[in-house]
Amino acid sequence: MEYINQFFIDFIDILNEMSPYLMLGFLFAGILKVAFPQKFIDKYLSPKNGKSVLYAALLGIPLPLCSCGVIPTGISFYKSGASKGSSVSFLISTPQTGVDSILVTYSLLGLPFAIIRPFIALLTGLFGGLLTNYFDKDEKTIPEQSTDSCCSSDKESDCGCDTDSKVESKNKKSPIYTMFKYAFVDFLQDISKWLIIGLLLAAFISVLIPDDFFSSYIGNDFIGMLVILVASVPLYICATSSVPVAAILMMKGISPGAALVFLMAGPATNAATITVMNKVLGKKTMWSYLISIIAGALLFGLLIDNVFPREWFALGTLHEHMGAHEGHWTLPSWLKWGSSITLTGLIINGYFQKYISGKKDLNAIEKETINIKKLVLVNGMTCNHCKNSVEKHIGAMNNITSAKVNLEQKLLHIVGKSIDMNTIKKEIESLGFEFGGEVKS
Repeated sequence: MEYINQFFIDFIDILNEMSPYLMLGFLFAGILKVAFPQKFIDKYLSPKNGKSVLYAALLGIPLPLCSCGVIPTGISFYKSGASKGSSVSFLISTPQTGVDSILVTYSLLGLPFAIIRPFIALLTGLFGGLLTNYFDKDEKTIPEQSTDSCCSSDKESDCGCDTDSKVESKNKKSPIYTMFKYAFVDFLQDISKWLIIGLLLAAFISVLIPDDFFSSYIGNDFIGMLVILVASVPLYICATSSVPVAAILMMKGISPGAALVFLMAGPATNAATITVMNKVLGKKTMWSYLISIIAGALLFGLLIDNVFPREWFALGTLHEHMGAHEGHWTLPSWLKWGSSITLTGLIINGYFQKYISGKKDLNAIEKETINIKKLVLVNGMTCNHCKNSVEKHIGAMNNITSAKVNLEQKLLHIVGKSIDMNTIKKEIESLGFEFGGEVKS
């Protein structure tokens, strides 16, 4: 019973510390959604040179995309004409950080980590993109297909081109509506599951693992980095949810450098990303991507442990950290509790909205009586960015009038005058997802 009580206390402490910064981060994410539409981003990623690689890294750093959402987005850029180097730069820099995770990093790990994370994301993205351009000199542009994305065609002016589906683009909303809906509904839906998992995991580690566990059993900081790296590369965890886990691991004895390795390699890589990179962009590009992240994580981890003052990253125990700002300016309790309650309500609302949206999509499909209907299983879709990418690309194909994804069931509902399942299969797989076959309704 004592462990259960302590688990809930630690969970609430971490949530209260994070939630005000999360709410502010979500708001900034909505502002970025309005300020940087997809066609603006695409414009700077096409040339095969260092400038496009730098632009891709700079644009990727503030974007609140984790590794599940960045895969279809990065592949979409490549299919629309972006170079492999700029695509890899975007795929490396984007999942490591974002406006939301930067603010959460500041709240739990302090200012030095909050500054270092985006700086490292920029350097590793730039290095990975340049490495890709150097080793993959035989790059060829993807041939145009009947599945042209609206963002790469003459339809750009009327298709929306901000990874929203064609149906949404026909009913344009005000920028304020778009900003708040993306921030507190769409993006929150994408991150909520992994945010909850990260919080639960952090509280679980806090209760069950003794203080100084890692320093007692893994005395060497570099060995600790290697252990964390091996665990992090295949693991899926988003940039924001990795922060509380990293904070608790530091409180249990891992070095700041090892924590940085986790913050870099955890969000930037996972088994699915590696598989897609190899399949769509090629083996050379995949290895450039992995080498950049692994080498960058170890290099900067060593710099933090051996060059920067260790007191910059000292956290102590969980409860010492939560009260570390006593005597200095700190957020009032009412703001922390209010943000936590609001965030919890928004997460519940997000799941409710997702359920209602799925019902509406099914009803819309059922009303189609003239065209052919197909139901396809698509594995690998985990967020709204995945959903929008599939809807946009399949919906832009010839003879397709509607493409709707039920994210919970991983089902793609297609309506069209004629539907070639082989072409559908190729397009789904080119986006990095698994074609699960046609489902008989």
